[in-house]
Amino acid sequence: MAENSPCCTPEGSCHSGGTDVQVGEVTTTYRVTGMTCGHCEGAVSSEIGELAGVSAVQAVAATGLVTVTSKAPLDEDAVRAAVDEAGYELVGQAA
Repeated sequence: MAENSPCCTPEGSCHSGGTDVQVGEVTTTYRVTGMTCGHCEGAVSSEIGELAGVSAVQAVAATGLVTVTSKAPLDEDAVRAAVDEAGYELVGQAA
């Protein structure tokens, strides 16, 4: 193998598949209040998903947890604004 020929692309992808986790991504879990159903999950996911650098969002109404995968740590104020825009309240990062 050549010296600078790792399996990863310059964008950080280690494989050619579409669902693989990117090298250097950050996963953060937030606690959000007010979600009660799938529609709520979709609204929160949609708003957070529009933030720059976000590659995946999973909201679970039953637990109130929203897991966000991004290229770098997100500004909590930006996440709070996105959750507020969806009509819910960001409590903060989950422990």
